[in-house]
Amino acid sequence: MSAGHHLTVDGIWKSYGHDTFVVRDVSFTVEPGEFVTLLGPSGSGKTSTLMMIAGFETPTRGSIRVDGQDIAGKPPEQRNFGIVFQGYALFPHMNVLENVGFPLRMRGIATRDRRRRAAEMLEKVDLSAFAHRRPYELSGGQQQRVALARALVFDPNALLLDEPLGALDRKLREQLQLEIKEIQRRVGISILLVTHDQDEAMMLSDRIAVMSEGEIVQIGTPADLYLHPATAFVAGFLGETNFLPAVCRGLEGNLLTVELTSGAIAHARPPRNGATPPPGAPTLLAIRPERLRLLQPQETADSVIEATAISSVFLGRHARTTLSAEGQTLIISTTDWPTLPAGTTLRLGWSSDDAQCLAHSDHRRP
Repeated sequence: MSAGHHLTVDGIWKSYGHDTFVVRDVSFTVEPGEFVTLLGPSGSGKTSTLMMIAGFETPTRGSIRVDGQDIAGKPPEQRNFGIVFQGYALFPHMNVLENVGFPLRMRGIATRDRRRRAAEMLEKVDLSAFAHRRPYELSGGQQQRVALARALVFDPNALLLDEPLGALDRKLREQLQLEIKEIQRRVGISILLVTHDQDEAMMLSDRIAVMSEGEIVQIGTPADLYLHPATAFVAGFLGETNFLPAVCRGLEGNLLTVELTSGAIAHARPPRNGATPPPGAPTLLAIRPERLRLLQPQETADSVIEATAISSVFLGRHARTTLSAEGQTLIISTTDWPTLPAGTTLRLGWSSDDAQCLAHSDHRRP
């Protein structure tokens, strides 16, 4: 997205039948040069949201604006968005240069200028040497870069990506994730990505909007969502998480004091959405496996509980241990302990800043 342009989605709803909404009151912005991802499981409304932005679906209500101008009523060809789907839809009878230049041809750009601009875009995606090959002569990753070049060649306001790497194997997908980020750096365009792949969202995004049941549950940076989720759904969907049921006892400074099932007292950050729960209110503590610590006999921590090892696996860079504690099955990932025999009794600890209290009204887990 060129300087000074903003994409704003404001309160859009989408219904395909009476009182049945697949998207409900979705609002977010994409700033110039920003990479934003709509992340969620199948049926969460993320693709329907993208289709409304692209112009292939019409919002039931709400607005979509570029630079303050509402484009919700315009057809796709008048929205100036580059779009890449999972199926790249390259023309098999055209070579790579002709495929990339096709959007310019449809805009009436002269042949010489069209070829020049297509060649410049192929250079930006490192495909100049393949300009005269046909799509069937390219690998899946090369075809994906051709599709990206074609979506960028006409200088769109933003690039919309709908699961563009979903058909590729893991190694190639990870390689192309890095290439997409590098292409964005070279071109300087804003990107809106739809994906259900948490790792992909974490690697590529400046901000992630987590969607569930047609709504945005939480939006923020990858680090903020991972370390401080607002709900159990976000905590469980965005990586592996341990959940501990507790009862609130009161706020002390910036931390909430809670009582665990065993009666142990622990401390955690208060819920991100809504008011601090009153004393006696139930809550959940969300703690990432790598934030739990196996304590030495005399070692202490902000919060400490007793646990028993169930199983342990050495995975090279870390050991993954399953434990029983507080009536729950917990996972701990650690690099400084070997595997532990089943039945080993131990102590777990964590820092107060690494535990997030969740609102009890939303205990949905993916």
